[in-house]
Amino acid sequence: MRWLYLTVICLLAVVTLVFAAENMEIVSVDFLWFGVRLPLAFLVVTVYIIGMATGGSVWALIRRSVEGARRSD
Repeated sequence: MRWLYLTVICLLAVVTLVFAAENMEIVSVDFLWFGVRLPLAFLVVTVYIIGMATGGSVWALIRRSVEGARRSD
């Protein structure tokens, strides 16, 4: 099962990189008082990496909470 997950993750990463490579135009991103112009490819890859980091953290937090709740019962 681990190989299946690894294959899916690698496939999604490759698809994301191909999408980013095909979308190199400059876009403007504004958030609150912060604004920046950068290539769409950079934005896609950055958001993907932030999503991986936060998604992994959320799953780890949920797993730790569930395991802690099971031990206390």
